[in-house]
Amino acid sequence: MRRYDRLREIRRLDPDKDCETVYRLLAAYEFPWDFTKALELALYRTYAVPSIGRLLAETAELTERSQKRYDDTSLLLDAAMEHGHSSERGRTAIRRINQMHRAYDISNDDMRYVLSTFVVTPKRWLDDYGWRSLTAHEAAACAAYYQRLGRNMGIRDIPGDYPAFEDCLDRYEKEHFAYDTSGRAVSDATLALMASWYPRPLAPLVKAGALALLDDSLIEAFRYRPPNPTVRRAVRGAVRLRGRAVRLLPPRTRPHFARQNRQIKGYPGYPDGYDLAELGTFPAGCPRPHGRGQHP
Repeated sequence: MRRYDRLREIRRLDPDKDCETVYRLLAAYEFPWDFTKALELALYRTYAVPSIGRLLAETAELTERSQKRYDDTSLLLDAAMEHGHSSERGRTAIRRINQMHRAYDISNDDMRYVLSTFVVTPKRWLDDYGWRSLTAHEAAACAAYYQRLGRNMGIRDIPGDYPAFEDCLDRYEKEHFAYDTSGRAVSDATLALMASWYPRPLAPLVKAGALALLDDSLIEAFRYRPPNPTVRRAVRGAVRLRGRAVRLLPPRTRPHFARQNRQIKGYPGYPDGYDLAELGTFPAGCPRPHGRGQHP
């Protein structure tokens, strides 16, 4: 297989009808590292919306149990991608996501915005740092994938295509990004989580690198000190250099899923695997007996 053969395969697929296949090829074969980083950033952006940041702080899931929340979110979203939304495991993952969301008073506008970050942030990340950019065909398939997920989550007034998702995200952030102590607390906890994945002496460098990748609107919303321009150029240049190096590598022949990421700490900690129906939070208590672990 040559470097661009999978892109040719994707171009033969219908971006609407085959959106789940296209998204799986992008996330698990073409850009697994980039999609992981971009989706981390997508969720991170949502903390700058005060209504979202406050809710996340009130639940304490991202401030006191950051690693578990990261693990569970990654594993649930990845199960739907790996197995398909209509598969048994995909339906279980989406049902679990819906059960968590419905336990709280979350507006449809906030839900639609979060969905938009999942569509727009990966393309923008790849445009800046990927070994290649997403094509319009692939962006359309990503939009269709999240339209399907959004419908399964009961979200209303979902944008109709990629440009509409982009417009939704930009308008919502312009209108709602603002400083909030709770959002800042969730942001700080997330930066600390990212630093915990590396040896302790590297923690300051990891945090500085993460801040260097944030755009000015996020820096301002969280009231962080603007990154040193030299550090920002160096960090962003290093990530771009990584993308150019990946372009020279042979294409991936085996899929890479979220449970294989070194940042996922919970999955290796489950000696018998994990049960998708037991992941996440249970504000009213888990109705299922535990101990029947399985992994996808």
